[in-house]
Amino acid sequence: MKQFLLKLFTWWNGQTFGTQLWTWRFGELVGTDEQGNRYYRTKGRKIDPTLGFERRWVIYNGLAEASRVPPSWHGWLHHTVDIAPTEQSYTPREWEKPHVPNMTGTPAAYRPVGSTLASGQRPKATGDYQPWTPGS
Repeated sequence: MKQFLLKLFTWWNGQTFGTQLWTWRFGELVGTDEQGNRYYRTKGRKIDPTLGFERRWVIYNGLAEASRVPPSWHGWLHHTVDIAPTEQSYTPREWEKPHVPNMTGTPAAYRPVGSTLASGQRPKATGDYQPWTPGS
Protein backbone atom coordinates (compact mmCIF):
# COMPACT_ATOMS: atom_id res chain seq x y z
CA MET A 1 0.00 0.00 0.00
CA LYS A 2 2.85 2.38 0.86
CA GLN A 3 4.54 1.78 -2.51
CA PHE A 4 1.27 2.45 -4.32
CA LEU A 5 0.77 5.77 -2.50
CA LEU A 6 4.37 6.78 -3.14
CA LYS A 7 3.97 6.01 -6.84
CA LEU A 8 0.69 7.95 -6.89
CA PHE A 9 1.97 11.14 -5.25
CA THR A 10 5.77 11.42 -5.57
CA TRP A 11 6.99 12.54 -8.98
CA TRP A 12 10.59 13.14 -7.88
CA ASN A 13 11.36 9.48 -7.18
CA GLY A 14 11.00 7.48 -10.38
CA GLN A 15 7.65 7.57 -12.10
CA THR A 16 4.15 8.32 -10.90
CA PHE A 17 1.19 6.07 -11.55
CA GLY A 18 0.00 8.39 -14.34
CA THR A 19 3.39 8.29 -16.06
CA GLN A 20 3.50 4.53 -15.71
CA LEU A 21 0.04 4.21 -17.26
CA TRP A 22 0.90 6.63 -20.11
CA THR A 23 4.15 4.78 -20.82
CA TRP A 24 2.45 1.39 -20.79
CA ARG A 25 -0.27 2.57 -23.16
CA PHE A 26 1.55 4.88 -25.58
CA GLY A 27 5.30 4.37 -25.12
CA GLU A 28 7.94 2.07 -26.54
CA LEU A 29 11.30 1.55 -24.87
CA VAL A 30 14.18 2.94 -26.92
CA GLY A 31 17.03 2.19 -24.56
CA THR A 32 18.68 2.46 -21.17
CA ASP A 33 21.75 4.44 -20.15
CA GLU A 34 24.59 3.47 -17.81
CA GLN A 35 22.72 4.88 -14.77
CA GLY A 36 19.61 2.79 -15.39
CA ASN A 37 17.43 5.62 -16.75
CA ARG A 38 14.97 4.35 -19.36
CA TYR A 39 14.13 6.33 -22.52
CA TYR A 40 10.83 6.10 -24.36
CA ARG A 41 9.07 7.47 -27.44
CA THR A 42 5.53 7.17 -28.76
CA LYS A 43 4.70 3.75 -30.21
CA GLY A 44 5.36 3.47 -33.91
CA ARG A 45 7.08 6.89 -33.91
CA LYS A 46 3.68 8.54 -34.23
CA ILE A 47 3.69 12.32 -34.53
CA ASP A 48 1.83 14.09 -31.74
CA PRO A 49 -0.64 16.48 -33.41
CA THR A 50 -0.24 19.01 -30.59
CA LEU A 51 3.55 19.11 -30.78
CA GLY A 52 4.14 18.36 -34.45
CA PHE A 53 6.79 15.73 -33.64
CA GLU A 54 7.09 12.49 -31.68
CA ARG A 55 7.11 12.61 -27.90
CA ARG A 56 10.26 11.47 -26.13
CA TRP A 57 10.67 11.08 -22.39
CA VAL A 58 12.86 9.60 -19.70
CA ILE A 59 11.97 7.67 -16.58
CA TYR A 60 14.74 8.14 -14.05
CA ASN A 61 16.18 5.31 -12.04
CA GLY A 62 15.73 6.86 -8.61
CA LEU A 63 15.77 10.59 -7.95
CA ALA A 64 14.53 12.72 -10.87
CA GLU A 65 17.56 14.92 -11.55
CA ALA A 66 17.83 16.35 -15.07
CA SER A 67 21.62 16.50 -14.91
CA ARG A 68 21.64 12.68 -14.76
CA VAL A 69 20.87 12.48 -18.50
CA PRO A 70 24.16 11.81 -20.34
CA PRO A 71 25.06 13.98 -23.38
CA SER A 72 24.32 11.16 -25.82
CA TRP A 73 20.72 10.85 -24.65
CA HIS A 74 20.26 14.60 -24.06
CA GLY A 75 20.60 15.29 -27.79
CA TRP A 76 18.04 12.62 -28.63
CA LEU A 77 15.54 13.75 -25.95
CA HIS A 78 15.65 17.35 -27.19
CA HIS A 79 15.34 16.39 -30.89
CA THR A 80 18.85 17.64 -31.68
CA VAL A 81 19.62 14.26 -33.23
CA ASP A 82 17.09 11.86 -34.73
CA ILE A 83 18.91 8.61 -34.03
CA ALA A 84 19.02 7.30 -30.46
CA PRO A 85 22.41 6.22 -29.07
CA THR A 86 21.21 2.59 -29.00
CA GLU A 87 20.47 2.67 -32.75
CA GLN A 88 23.99 3.74 -33.72
CA SER A 89 27.49 3.33 -32.41
CA TYR A 90 27.87 6.41 -30.26
CA THR A 91 31.33 7.50 -29.20
CA PRO A 92 31.56 10.45 -26.82
CA ARG A 93 33.58 13.49 -27.85
CA GLU A 94 36.84 14.21 -26.06
CA TRP A 95 35.31 17.30 -24.42
CA GLU A 96 32.35 15.42 -22.93
CA LYS A 97 32.84 14.84 -19.24
CA PRO A 98 31.38 12.01 -17.15
CA HIS A 99 28.36 12.77 -15.02
CA VAL A 100 28.85 14.70 -11.81
CA PRO A 101 25.75 15.08 -9.64
CA ASN A 102 24.42 18.53 -8.81
CA MET A 103 26.06 19.39 -5.50
CA THR A 104 24.17 22.63 -4.81
CA GLY A 105 23.03 22.78 -1.20
CA THR A 106 25.46 20.12 -0.02
CA PRO A 107 28.79 20.50 1.81
CA ALA A 108 30.55 19.60 -1.47
CA ALA A 109 29.01 22.56 -3.34
CA TYR A 110 31.27 25.03 -5.16
CA ARG A 111 32.38 27.85 -2.88
CA PRO A 112 34.20 30.66 -4.73
CA VAL A 113 37.00 32.66 -3.17
CA GLY A 114 35.48 35.36 -0.99
CA SER A 115 32.42 33.34 -0.04
CA THR A 116 31.75 33.31 3.70
CA LEU A 117 30.96 29.61 3.37
CA ALA A 118 34.31 28.77 1.77
CA SER A 119 36.67 29.66 4.59
CA GLY A 120 34.43 31.21 7.18
CA GLN A 121 36.02 34.64 6.78
CA ARG A 122 35.85 37.05 3.88
CA PRO A 123 39.20 38.50 2.74
CA LYS A 124 39.75 42.22 3.20
CA ALA A 125 39.04 44.48 0.26
CA THR A 126 42.02 45.69 -1.74
CA GLY A 127 42.73 49.36 -2.48
CA ASP A 128 41.02 49.29 -5.88
CA TYR A 129 37.54 49.35 -4.38
CA GLN A 130 35.69 52.69 -4.22
CA PRO A 131 32.37 52.44 -2.35
CA TRP A 132 29.46 54.38 -3.77
CA THR A 133 27.94 57.04 -1.53
CA PRO A 134 24.60 58.65 -2.35
CA GLY A 135 24.71 62.25 -3.59
CA SER A 136 28.33 62.25 -4.71
